[in-house]
Amino acid sequence: MEHIARHRITPDECEEAYRNGPIVIERQRRKHDRRRLCLGETNRGRLLTFIVIERTGKIRFVTAYPMDALQRKIYRREGG
Repeated sequence: MEHIARHRITPDECEEAYRNGPIVIERQRRKHDRRRLCLGETNRGRLLTFIVIERTGKIRFVTAYPMDALQRKIYRREGG
């Protein structure tokens, strides 16, 4: 969660954005992990980009940061 702290995004914000139904914009496979690059929004309206890994039914946040201008445009266009 080092990267998350650098961008001042709390684990709670990541979880909110995930629970609020993010848009998955890319799926990746790294070794045995399935990663998803997601765009989502917290309950307070903060727009986040984050990468999650699913392992044995659990979600792990790899990194999170504020959306850039292009990501905000994609998120808004896709119905976020």
